Amino acid sequence: MLYRPNYLHAPLTRWQWLGFGVFACAFLALGIGLRDPWPADEPRFALNALEMLRTGQLWLPHRGGELYPDKPPLYMWATALGIAATGSVRLGFLLPSLLAALGTLALIVDLTRRLYGQRIAMLAGLALLTTLQFVLQAKAAQIDMLLTFFVTLGAYGLMRHALLGDSRGWWYLACIAMGLGILTKGVGFLPLLMLPAWWWLARQGHATRLEMKTLLLGLGCLLGTLLLWAVPMILITSLSDDPSLAAYRDNILFKQTGERYASAWHHLKPWYYYLVEVLPWAWMPLVLLLPWVLPAWWRRLRRGDAKIVMPLFGITAILVFFSWSPGKRGVYVLPTIPLLVLALAPLFPGLLGKIGPNRLGTLVLVALGGIFLAAGILGALGLPALAQLSVRYQVTPWLGWSLLGCAAIALLAWLRVRGGLAALGLWFVIFWGWWSTDAYLQMNDTRSPRGMMQRVVEQTGQDAWLALPAFGEEFLLQARQPSVHFGYHTPLEAQLKRAYAWLEQAPDKRWMLIERDNAEEIECLDDPQVIDMGHQNGEYWTLAPGIAFDACQGDANAAPLFIAPTTLKEK
Repeated sequence: MLYRPNYLHAPLTRWQWLGFGVFACAFLALGIGLRDPWPADEPRFALNALEMLRTGQLWLPHRGGELYPDKPPLYMWATALGIAATGSVRLGFLLPSLLAALGTLALIVDLTRRLYGQRIAMLAGLALLTTLQFVLQAKAAQIDMLLTFFVTLGAYGLMRHALLGDSRGWWYLACIAMGLGILTKGVGFLPLLMLPAWWWLARQGHATRLEMKTLLLGLGCLLGTLLLWAVPMILITSLSDDPSLAAYRDNILFKQTGERYASAWHHLKPWYYYLVEVLPWAWMPLVLLLPWVLPAWWRRLRRGDAKIVMPLFGITAILVFFSWSPGKRGVYVLPTIPLLVLALAPLFPGLLGKIGPNRLGTLVLVALGGIFLAAGILGALGLPALAQLSVRYQVTPWLGWSLLGCAAIALLAWLRVRGGLAALGLWFVIFWGWWSTDAYLQMNDTRSPRGMMQRVVEQTGQDAWLALPAFGEEFLLQARQPSVHFGYHTPLEAQLKRAYAWLEQAPDKRWMLIERDNAEEIECLDDPQVIDMGHQNGEYWTLAPGIAFDACQGDANAAPLFIAPTTLKEK
């Protein structure tokens, strides 16, 4: 038996849907243009995109003149397109995540509408828009939101075919989406993990059967999508005599895929990391519903409810897949959130009326509001610990924090305990409004070296060249003058030897910007000529002219030299 849309609820008007769409766009887009790319990942992808626009080299991403083999290029293409379309890094670098988030929202709302009706679809959309990790990544220029869109599109097409009748076109589109997901980040194939559940449900008569021919044609679409980039990349790297291109090919095809999954070399976490340390906050506030939905899910699973079995199986398979690898990051589980909303959707009307979930939502809101209100008041009164944080990070968020605390009190007074879930959801909307405006403006000078790099060029002159050994990508991105570096992964000692040789060629026209701790290790540095540039991005920085390194012995063969001319348009 196949599942058809449920029209028990009255449809929503066109104006209601338009209002929802306008709210979603404004909510997720709020803050674009107010901040620069922030580390760790955002400056790197902005550099990749700017390099593509400057050189026209699209197949092999570069960062400051150096090949970047860690990720496929699709997200960099999207970022380059956003920057080119707006003519601005600040306006363009967040567009891929914004559009991917809106696309993911539209897919979940549409599939929920087809399965359960319009009003439940609206509730599902609102639930997705208040889920913490989803909104956080929608407002971050990282790969994972674009990956989540392609994974969700893959799951959408797969479930359209499985649950809503023979729709092979949607299955083929799902496979193309998975191919694009792999070109975004290697794990774009995640919807294929739902195939065992589909096979079992089809045998029970609860889903459309996936014919072998259809399966193979879909996998062919996936492979063909991959080859559109992989074949030119392999030809370019294999036919060249440049060993760095061969190293790029081997890195992107092998090290960053199977080797990274099976033998991760960083972000090492225990198997229970996601269950204990990530999902409790990433799924907030939806995670508060689990004590009440688990029994309902169990009943539906026992009777083979395909609309619940498939998204729950997908969530479980994704969590098991990422938990199996020793390398883990919280953002990896982002693709589970749209599936979680889909599995919760038919239960939303009943849950919103239950006193238990609303009481729990009230308790969480009381805790959050109390923490922010207390921190805001104590910070304004000069509590030493908070005052030190304010000085270190150059922010004074006391008013904003206090207002968030007051907003929690006002929502609780308005909606009371029986509206605790609604109050918590509205509070998260207010929180993201503050985060996307006041917090962006306060934190940007701390997290972006735009101001410091402007002071550097005022000291050196705009035509002077700047060496950046052991650089953070945000410094190279914000450089206001021609700059060089000596290999992102090159050991510091080798970088410094090459830097000394480079400075010797024109010591009166070349400078070095270096962390103070590293500068203090350079015994040959002439200290009186050093300029203190202050604290930026968690470190103290030193600027020195080339003549301050006259006593240093350089080695021109120690490491390669990468020239990164200024590409940033905003001054």
